[in-house]
Amino acid sequence: MTVTPREALNEIKWRYSRELEGVEIWYIHRGAPGNMKMMEGKDVRNIGSYGIETERATIPYHRIMRIIFNGELFFDREHERNRGSEKGHT
Repeated sequence: MTVTPREALNEIKWRYSRELEGVEIWYIHRGAPGNMKMMEGKDVRNIGSYGIETERATIPYHRIMRIIFNGELFFDREHERNRGSEKGHT
């Protein structure tokens, strides 16, 4: 079963940390060093249906590459992509 960024964030929020403290969200951000940027979970205002909403922007889920919770990898797009291809999905 493939986990989405939305499912990962909801699991953290409702099981471990309501305010998403200890969460790092790494996402594609053109123009940033390496085209990646990190935001802290405390900056998330809403886990929406299309993306995560912050005070300044909405980040679509397809741009989220990695979610780290308390120093441990909780979601990794490359890992999920590889899991799907192992089952014959792309």
